[in-house]
Amino acid sequence: MFKQRSHKKELLDQADIPEKDLFLNLKELDFINQYLGGYKITYSALHRILHAGQTYSLVDIGSGGGDTLKRINAWSKKTPYTFTLFGVDIKPSCIAYSLTHKPTTGVNFICDDYRNVFNHIPQVDIIHASLFCHHLSEEELITLIRFSAAAKATLLINDLERNPIAYYAIKLLTRLFSRSYLVKNDAPLSVLRGFKKTEWMDILQKSGVKNYSIKNKWVFRHLVIVYGDK
Repeated sequence: MFKQRSHKKELLDQADIPEKDLFLNLKELDFINQYLGGYKITYSALHRILHAGQTYSLVDIGSGGGDTLKRINAWSKKTPYTFTLFGVDIKPSCIAYSLTHKPTTGVNFICDDYRNVFNHIPQVDIIHASLFCHHLSEEELITLIRFSAAAKATLLINDLERNPIAYYAIKLLTRLFSRSYLVKNDAPLSVLRGFKKTEWMDILQKSGVKNYSIKNKWVFRHLVIVYGDK
């Protein structure tokens, strides 16, 4: 079952999730990202592409509970980098959680499809997608990459490698420690919806972009950077 991506939809992709169940899911995802090193992958990518003294407009698409942006905001205060930060998510309940759970200044949230982002802000330098792309089909991924290229923005993708060790490890950990039925179902399924490096190469080539990099990261992640033309 690891040879090809699963196309089974996650529970999180449903439209009618009870709010308290969704909020618990978002809280646990933040914990998983923190303690399995997911945020550090984003920090390392930003270090690679940023220049001190400049201000960057960064949009996190599929921003979920907003914790990624809040952590980027806190991290940036220890660096020479300056941001205007925006989170875009199509689910109103995710935006509600983002605005009420550990609210912070310097982070703005938009409830909309990411493709409408320029209806809300004039310029985007960096499009960040963490644990978002495995929710998309190949055609939707190509659309995202081409959208970023058309905007001349640098696209940072931080997502899962489809790997049996990752699958069985997260299945065991969530069974033992998670209180969320959404996390218990979706975390291992997310791995099955993840990618092989060769699949990323194929998707990027089909998208028509030329300037990109793909790196394997701990723990069972890929960091994909599609460099913008600015």
